[in-house]
Amino acid sequence: MIQSQPVGGLLREWRQRRRMSQLDLAVEAEISSKHVSFLETGRSLPSREMLLHLAEQLQIPLREQNILLTAAGFAPIFPERALENPALAQARVMIERILTGHEPYPALAIDRQWNLVASNRVVAPLLSDVEPSLLEPPINVLRLSLHPKGLKPRIANFAEWRFHLLARVRHQIELTADAGLTKLLRELEAYPVPRGESYAPRAASEYAGIVVPLQFITPDGTLSLLSATTVFGTPIDITLAEIALETFFPANAATAEILQRVFKRDEQN
Repeated sequence: MIQSQPVGGLLREWRQRRRMSQLDLAVEAEISSKHVSFLETGRSLPSREMLLHLAEQLQIPLREQNILLTAAGFAPIFPERALENPALAQARVMIERILTGHEPYPALAIDRQWNLVASNRVVAPLLSDVEPSLLEPPINVLRLSLHPKGLKPRIANFAEWRFHLLARVRHQIELTADAGLTKLLRELEAYPVPRGESYAPRAASEYAGIVVPLQFITPDGTLSLLSATTVFGTPIDITLAEIALETFFPANAATAEILQRVFKRDEQN
């Protein structure tokens, strides 16, 4: 999104991104399609309340809502604070409780561009063979997963997992119009993929068509992990709105047993 655009142009871009007609948006917002047309062409200027109302119907992220407000001549209303800010202390505690409470299974928190914000004690041992440069802050989880010198050699179903991750990023770009994510996607797509590793659905898999497991090779055996994503329900801070918690669960009893055994061993060392 170009921040210097008139607010009407930005509204039109978001409406088109959501694949809505002016009539669709008018019905959702309970206003006339003529009013939507006037707002997009600049013949009418939206009030702050109308702009926020339309942004809600278009599911525009908080960061981009601030851009809309600025383009319309209003002050941004959604703050963006570092997670270490005292105002976010309770949220920080909640994140730590979720991550720690998920042990002995892996869990991590990421921002909108998939940079690592926090992780539990299970994650670090899984990164032992990674190229050190990939572990320099900010650690990008996607780059770490798909880079040839990252976790790629230890992902048994790499082609499937790569397909799944790139599809998630493309969907996220559709929702957010994030330029940084678009740049990252181009980088990830450019990583070499050895011949024969192209993705094809595994019809015989017990997970096919339902979930995509991460099959991760460790010295103690191959882990089969299912992931779940958690976000804050009603954030009014940009930082919290963009944080997601990625929690991994064992897909079978063998994986659960391995993780419990490894976690206990690491605790004793």
